[in-house]
Amino acid sequence: MSGKRSRIYKKVLFALQNYIIFFLLAAFVITCSMVLFITVLTDTLAIELTSDMLGKAAKLTFLNVLLLSLIFTVIDALRRKFTVENNIRRIAKAADKVIKGDFSVRIPHAMRFGSDSSLNDVIDCINKIIEELSSVETLRTDFISNVSHELKTPLTVIKNYARMLESENIDDSTRIEYAKTISAASHRLSGMMTNILKLNRLENQSIYPAAQDYDLSEQLCSSLLEYESVWESRNIDIDTDIEEDVKICADAELLAIVWSNLLSNAFKFTEDGGKVSLSMHADEKYVTVSVRDTGCGISREVGEHIFEKFYQGDSSRATQGNGLGLALVKRIVDIMQGEIKVDSTVGEGTVFTVVIRRNTNGSYEAR
Repeated sequence: MSGKRSRIYKKVLFALQNYIIFFLLAAFVITCSMVLFITVLTDTLAIELTSDMLGKAAKLTFLNVLLLSLIFTVIDALRRKFTVENNIRRIAKAADKVIKGDFSVRIPHAMRFGSDSSLNDVIDCINKIIEELSSVETLRTDFISNVSHELKTPLTVIKNYARMLESENIDDSTRIEYAKTISAASHRLSGMMTNILKLNRLENQSIYPAAQDYDLSEQLCSSLLEYESVWESRNIDIDTDIEEDVKICADAELLAIVWSNLLSNAFKFTEDGGKVSLSMHADEKYVTVSVRDTGCGISREVGEHIFEKFYQGDSSRATQGNGLGLALVKRIVDIMQGEIKVDSTVGEGTVFTVVIRRNTNGSYEAR
C-alpha cells in the first residue's frame, strides 16, 4: 500500500510541476502579447485606457492563463500516457518476464501516431536482446542435458563393472576384461572432460593462439603416424599426397588438435580393409588439407549438424567418442579464419577439407 501511495504522490507532484511550467510559459507569452496589443491599440486609435479597464483585462487574462495551463497539462498527460507511459509499462512487463526466465515474450511496436520513432528502435533492440538470451539459454540447457547424458554412460559402465569386480567368483581373465572395460570408460570420460574444457576456453577466448613458423608437412606426417598401430591392426590402406617443406605461420598446438580429430574420425568410421587418404597442397597464400575415408559416409541431414556439440550421427559408434571433436575442430578453424567443409556419400565415404592461410600471424579474430 505504501508503494502505491508513493507512486500516486509522485504522479501528483509531476502533474503539479508540469502545470506550473505551462502556467509560467503561458503567462509570459500572453502577457507579452497583451502588452504589445494594448500599446499598438492605444497608439493607433488614440484610446485612453483607464485603470478599471486594465484591471478587468488583467483578471480575465489571469483566468485564461489558469485555464489554458490546465488544458495544456491535461493534454500533455494524455499524450504521455498513450505515447510514452503505456509503452514503458509494456517494456517493463516484458523485462520482468525475462527476469523470471520467460524468453518467449516479444514487445510489439508503439503506435506511429504521436510517438517518437526512436522508441521503436529501442523496442527492436530489446527484442533482439531477448532473442539472443533465448538462444543462449537454449544452448546452455542443451549443453547441460548433453553433458549429463554423456557423463552418465561411462559412469554407469564404471559403476557396474566395478561392482562385478567385487565378486569373488570370477577368474583372472574375466577380471582383466572388466578392468580393461573400466579403463576404457575412464579414458573416454577423461577425454570428454578435456575436450569440454578446451572448447569452453576457445569459445571464451581464454586460449589465445600463438602463431609460429613451422613445417606443416612434418606435422601432418607425425599426426598420421600416431595411428600406425590402428591401420596395421585393421589392415587399412594409407594413401598420402603431402607436399614437402610447406612452412606456415600458425598455432601448431591448435592445428595438431584439428588433424588428430579428423584422422581419428577417419579411422573410427573406416571398416577393416578400407582406405584412409591424407593430402595437403599449398599455394602462396593458402594451404588445403583433406582427410578422406572409405567408411559408411553420412547423410545430408547428419552433415548439417555434424559440427554441433555432442552430436553423433552414428549411434552404433557412440561409445568411441563424445561428439565434441568436430565442434572443437570447427571452433579452431573459425578462430584462424579458415574454412572447413565436409563432402560425403552414404556407403562410400567422407572427406573433410580444411583451408587455412599460410601466414595467420596477427590476424586471429574472436568470433
